[in-house]
Amino acid sequence: MNIKKFISFFTAAAMSVSVLASCDKKKKAQKTEDDISIAEIDPTTLSTEPTEPTIPAETYHDFPISYPEIEKKRTGDVYEAEDALMTEGLRVDTASSVTATSAENSEGTAKTPQKPYSGDGYVTGFKPDGSMFVLFEVEAPSNQHYDLSFSISSQRLVDCRVAVNDKEISTFKTMDDGEFTLITLYGVFLTKGKSTVELRPTNGNIKLDYLKMANNTSLSTIKYDANEKLVNKDAGDSAKELMSFMTESYGKYTLTGQYASDESNKELELVYQTTGKYPVIRFSAMHNSGSSFDSTFKDIDACADWYRRGGIVGLMWYWEAPSKKPSVYAKDTDFKLSEAVTDIDISKLSQEEIRGLYGEGKISEQCYGLILDIDNMAGQLMSLKNKGVPVLWRPLHEASGDWFWWGADGTDAYKWLWNLMYKRYTKYFELDNLIWVWNGQSEDSLVDKSTFDIASLDIYLSPEKDFGSRYEQFLALQKIVGKDKLIALSECSALPDMDLSFRDNAVWSFFGLWYGKYLCDDGGSFSEMYTSKDAFVRTYNSDGALSLDEYIKLRGGEELVPEYDENVTTTSAETAPSETTETTPVSTDTEST
Repeated sequence: MNIKKFISFFTAAAMSVSVLASCDKKKKAQKTEDDISIAEIDPTTLSTEPTEPTIPAETYHDFPISYPEIEKKRTGDVYEAEDALMTEGLRVDTASSVTATSAENSEGTAKTPQKPYSGDGYVTGFKPDGSMFVLFEVEAPSNQHYDLSFSISSQRLVDCRVAVNDKEISTFKTMDDGEFTLITLYGVFLTKGKSTVELRPTNGNIKLDYLKMANNTSLSTIKYDANEKLVNKDAGDSAKELMSFMTESYGKYTLTGQYASDESNKELELVYQTTGKYPVIRFSAMHNSGSSFDSTFKDIDACADWYRRGGIVGLMWYWEAPSKKPSVYAKDTDFKLSEAVTDIDISKLSQEEIRGLYGEGKISEQCYGLILDIDNMAGQLMSLKNKGVPVLWRPLHEASGDWFWWGADGTDAYKWLWNLMYKRYTKYFELDNLIWVWNGQSEDSLVDKSTFDIASLDIYLSPEKDFGSRYEQFLALQKIVGKDKLIALSECSALPDMDLSFRDNAVWSFFGLWYGKYLCDDGGSFSEMYTSKDAFVRTYNSDGALSLDEYIKLRGGEELVPEYDENVTTTSAETAPSETTETTPVSTDTEST
């Protein structure tokens, strides 16, 4: 069968307990071998009542990185849908909409029309209520990551759910042109032996031809060769030292991070009480208007205090638009960023000079308002510079979404604003303490690579879904920005699984768990709604994650000697996937069967 089109999807695999294993003495790992899901967050979800200092409820041993030993083997098995198990009511059909050709072959006889499907037919007759499915039983030749490709034809866009061994791993949409199209889920981890793969259309009928299972090669392309040199050539020593540490640790550790709702640090204390560990990075949001503006001054002091305690400071900006209707949300403000854009380079001008341009009508009121806000926020950042505090600075976040005003008025306007802020902060205000984090989250919103040091994603999943490693988004983002940038998880609804992160070769530079329901319940106690306590404890005490005490030791030149619980049984990979031998492929033809 000739496949006319191919659609590729990255999907998370959580079928067993990425690409690193523990060292014997250092808490360090050695290498063994698209759409981005985002969600808007309301910054005002918790009270600001201070909490009393806490003590950990329990202390825990370290958890070594653990996952089944991976053996790379090439395969290309095809499983026909008509031979699989299927819900009663589904049928095997051979009807084709393809018109027979009248072309002749070299001998002058008519060619036999080619079937648009393989095997004896395809499965169809799915009800639109999501009650019907096809269940393939596959045989994995080894423990490794596989690409699962489905040949599907549909006359309309249909959502399809994929589950492996009764666990949902992904959903995707079909095409709507009636042609058989190969839709691929990359990097699904399967253990050696039998597994089940279920395909379930949830809102319409499809024609399902076959499933092809092939060994994955895309995850091995993930690299950790980020450039330690900051894009701001005039960066200060503290920022350079922090960036140097982060690039040296990249691929070996994930730095832990937690968002604080206010200066009391109650979320960070709750993490300590729950896990016996503090996060390395204290994240928080800045405000420029409204009732939250007063708390910004207190938060600046809290940032400086956290840095003095040995931690890292991460800041974002909930920028309420300079309008009579100030809001971060596009739907709640009448501010239009496109009306602020100017061809005049105002990045290095004084406010007096910019005010003159505004008075002469050469720049708009919206443009002048942006400058006032940018300069006011520069004052807050300058305070941290004067205190010697380097900052992971993430402005204009989630720009690919349309809910924030800076992302809702087109990518050209967004890129103009980013460049204006970058040049004004680095050249005019000489803020040399900033490490720039780009969080545009799409290739269309990618800014000049010479204006950011780290690329990050915000990923939120529903509570019932396992967070896993999110390697599919990691790989997608690295393909967008290149291998010389750190890749980070700047916001998340749950903690990434360290075992799966190393198994899947997707070791985020850092993560930042949002506050509110993602961490605690209404009473301020730890909530297991998004991350179980066991998973939370394992992440913070994993050899693959750095907590505050470990970060301080490493910065001081000490080695980390892990302490393991003798009662904990682990199975770590002993050889890198890249070092294993490859067998002769069963099939390498991705276009025909």
